[in-house]
Amino acid sequence: MNMAPPKMKPWIEAISAYVPGRAGGEGRTVKLSSNENPMGSSPAALSAMREAANGSHRYPDAASHGLRDAVAALHGLEPERIVCGTGSDELLQLLALAYAGPGDEVLYVQRGFMVYPIAARRAGAEPVAAPDKDYTADVDNLLAAVTPRTRLVYLANPNNPTGTVIGKAEVERLHAGLPDDVLLVLDAAYAEYMEIGADYEDGIALARRHANVVTTRTFSKIYGLAAARVGWAYGDPEVIGALNRIRGPFNVTSQAQAGAIAALADQDFVRRCREENARERAKFNDAIAALGNHGLRAIPSAANFVLVEFPAEGEKTAEAANAYLTDRGILTRWLPTQDLAHALRVSIGTADENANVIAALQDFMGAP
Repeated sequence: MNMAPPKMKPWIEAISAYVPGRAGGEGRTVKLSSNENPMGSSPAALSAMREAANGSHRYPDAASHGLRDAVAALHGLEPERIVCGTGSDELLQLLALAYAGPGDEVLYVQRGFMVYPIAARRAGAEPVAAPDKDYTADVDNLLAAVTPRTRLVYLANPNNPTGTVIGKAEVERLHAGLPDDVLLVLDAAYAEYMEIGADYEDGIALARRHANVVTTRTFSKIYGLAAARVGWAYGDPEVIGALNRIRGPFNVTSQAQAGAIAALADQDFVRRCREENARERAKFNDAIAALGNHGLRAIPSAANFVLVEFPAEGEKTAEAANAYLTDRGILTRWLPTQDLAHALRVSIGTADENANVIAALQDFMGAP
């Protein structure tokens, strides 16, 4: 007898599932759709993961003691205030589950990371997007959107998918304007791409001083361990305790823990990746600037990707460019559901990959 399945919760039904960057198919593909590290992973990390695979019949360290100690040693933190997760995505999702629910609101920046509204709805809360200003978080707009129902504020800094950054004073002003019972979540997935000495607050100092601040980091970006799925959060012991209550009991694999520990120890690799990304990003920006008279504009980025604006009308739109590049085996990210139908997010790849995408864009725009 045919029967209808049980009805899901209405707030789950309202979720638009996260759509990752496209992966390559058969043939040669230039994959610039997922902000991955084109330099790969530290050889030391790969070796450590291969060695850890010999113990695959054993459960991993459920509390990631060694990894927490390694993170603490590198950043000068207290291990007991760190929790590790299946990527920072897991921790971002769990924060909403721990601190928001039906009738609550979760605030984030328009054109921000799409995990935030998903996390809000997963918890039964209502996601609220505050308008940005030229693709950059606007503190005044965020604070104006806070209501008595606001429970969390997510801020990616640098922001994904725009690559923009707000300075330390603005982050502190945002926190100072929030009620004490609102949790500020600073998503610093791209922190390692920031120039040394830049005007920047990754959240560690704020989280150390204030109980309603937590910062998250990932090994998926500059460390090149996207497939390992490992991240961490730092915050007040009570916040970390809440995450430990609801995370998976063995949420970070032994291989991922071993690889992340080895990756942390290889800061020369991180430095090389940061410097190479800065060089290639500057070259990419210069090439887009040269196409400015054709209607292209590169949004200033501090991360390992660049958001490129296209003409909103006519034949040379972002949608048309996306199709043109795809036909040539070049995958970028078109995000019409994030109010970015007029732009493509292009990850910074190798020198050859970047040259390929620039040449294709020049051909598409009809540039000499």
